[in-house]
Amino acid sequence: MNKREFIYIAVLTLIIAFMDISGIPSVFFVNIQVADVEPFYFSLMVNFLIIGAIAYLFLRLLCPKWKLGLKKEGLTEGFKKYGIIGIAVAIVGFAAFYVGLSPFDRRPSIEKVLVEGVVYYIGVAIIEELYVRGLLLNLTEKIFAKRKNSTLIAVVFSSVVFGVGHIFGVLNQPLLVIVSKVVWTVGMGMFFGMIYKKTGNLWLPIIIHFLINVCALPYCFSSINGYADLTLYIVVPIYMILGIYSFIELKKETINSSLLSN
Repeated sequence: MNKREFIYIAVLTLIIAFMDISGIPSVFFVNIQVADVEPFYFSLMVNFLIIGAIAYLFLRLLCPKWKLGLKKEGLTEGFKKYGIIGIAVAIVGFAAFYVGLSPFDRRPSIEKVLVEGVVYYIGVAIIEELYVRGLLLNLTEKIFAKRKNSTLIAVVFSSVVFGVGHIFGVLNQPLLVIVSKVVWTVGMGMFFGMIYKKTGNLWLPIIIHFLINVCALPYCFSSINGYADLTLYIVVPIYMILGIYSFIELKKETINSSLLSN
């Protein structure tokens, strides 16, 4: 990777991260009201489209050789190997949200359930995996290419960034919630990063990311915005275990690669 390509990818990663976290620029001009759907969801989804267009132009015109892994190869095999884990974690997450939010006091419209509980999370999964795994992780791995554990370093670093980036959504919550959110998203990021590097396919973490996120659907039926302690007690240990498992798998890969090269 030449210096110019490095700069382009770094700039693109920062642009997408900023737009994803801030909602800029669509927050200034998108104000759509449909049924009882919160308008900011439409604003964020328009931002996803803008991010997608910017990423496409950057990668197509400035970094055409950059490989994201948006391909068919490795998807089926990878889903057979890691899909069950992802689905199991998603089900546990759904159960944790369900028990933490019940009894439910909101009767949402079909539009609210579809937009806030499903469609929005499609965009979240695609955009976050694009810049955290497809760009940041690969960029970090190339920076540490001379290190035998470059992949492990890249996955850990990108996972920490992924976790810290979720602080902004819970800044008004108690410290326990903030710390828990970071810990569980770091573990989630480790899993996504591991399966991405194991399969070379970015669609796999996107699909599993979506399945996990969509299990927050119970929030559409509750007026509670935060996280119940019971939810945290279930979710955090699960993702800590998932993160440790992913770290071990990547460590094994590093050791095996080292033995083969010697």
